[in-house]
Amino acid sequence: MANINFSFAKKNVVVTGGAQGIGFEISKQFLTAGAKVSIWDFNQEALKIAEKELSQWASQLHTTKVDVTDRASCEQAKNSLPFGIDILINNAGITRDKSFSKMQGEDWDAVIQTNLTGLFNITKALFEKFTDTPHKRIINMASVVSLYGNFGQTNYAAAKAGVVGMTKTWAKEFGRKGFTCNAVAPGFILTKMTQGMPEEVLKGMEEKVPVKRLGQTTDIANMCLFLASEEAAYINGAVLSVDGFIDVKLGEGDH
Repeated sequence: MANINFSFAKKNVVVTGGAQGIGFEISKQFLTAGAKVSIWDFNQEALKIAEKELSQWASQLHTTKVDVTDRASCEQAKNSLPFGIDILINNAGITRDKSFSKMQGEDWDAVIQTNLTGLFNITKALFEKFTDTPHKRIINMASVVSLYGNFGQTNYAAAKAGVVGMTKTWAKEFGRKGFTCNAVAPGFILTKMTQGMPEEVLKGMEEKVPVKRLGQTTDIANMCLFLASEEAAYINGAVLSVDGFIDVKLGEGDH
């Protein structure tokens, strides 16, 4: 993938949850590749920090605060968008990890509303904003736990499994309209948050991965760039794991 010089100079991208972590790196890489990028995020402070860190691309960058669980907020964000859209990265998500016996209804509701219903709300709001070109991309962020399950993540695994089903359905429905729709399933990815975990925990996770390292946010961003490119025009309805072929016996609290 590194030998392909992706260019998105004439493309417009929306990245939800794009002000932090994986979403921030995705936004940065699309900006670097020449795209106009609109970052949608619930955290206003994170948006301000992202604007500062991405200031060299200010002419290509648009940001807006949005609550993906609120359809009115999604509509307002859509109306603020200064351009049409070619590529949508549905990345926004949260965790509320607890074993099933300790999980409360509000823990279930919050994750399902953000990680699954939020994806529906965003895509529904933006669907008519897609440009009239044969190059339209929807990339949904799933997770390896959607494929294997994970201790303490009943809500998260269920939501991400729903994302996989939604992705495959949209791939069939939207293909005739010039779209491809695919999902990326990250494994355990190092972010600013996870880098603060105890070293022994991180080492334990590394040992579960055959390539003997944890994922970087750039690993996920690279996959998104590829799926959004012309080179991936015949990939549709796929769920692509980016996890170093992680051991399916994940531990409590793993992503």
